[in-house]
Amino acid sequence: MPTVDFPGLKDLLPREGRLMALDVGSKTVGVATSDVIRMLATPLTTLKRTKLAADLAALAELAAKYEVKALVIGLPLNMDGTEGPRCQSIRQFATNIANHGAPKLAALPVVFQDERLSTAAVTRGMIDDYDMTRAKRAERVDAAAAAWILESALARLA
Repeated sequence: MPTVDFPGLKDLLPREGRLMALDVGSKTVGVATSDVIRMLATPLTTLKRTKLAADLAALAELAAKYEVKALVIGLPLNMDGTEGPRCQSIRQFATNIANHGAPKLAALPVVFQDERLSTAAVTRGMIDDYDMTRAKRAERVDAAAAAWILESALARLA
């Protein structure tokens, strides 16, 4: 799995094909996918984290089902743009995909996308626009944050 920057990703991608975004947390992984022409991001699911092998198998299954061409992983930078301990954890997760993921998952190019305030923005929208209860938000916020991350990445690729 090569880790690339956005110009490099643009060069590697076929004209059409879905991207999959991950909002990796300590307890869950929010997952979103784009459409084939990479115009829209859609929240897909939130996976409860268990053992690494099971997490990677679930991600590999989703990547195969949706014929994903690349992964976008949210990178939780500090507000000043520097990397903190959470970034190190996310980079390790990406390394685990490369080293322990199913071959097709491990072969996908990976790009990191700044995810500062993604969860806060999505949560605020859920409260303001949909008047969701806290329990309903908790079920959906990680996948919605992954879609927010993917939208940002799609904008950078356009």
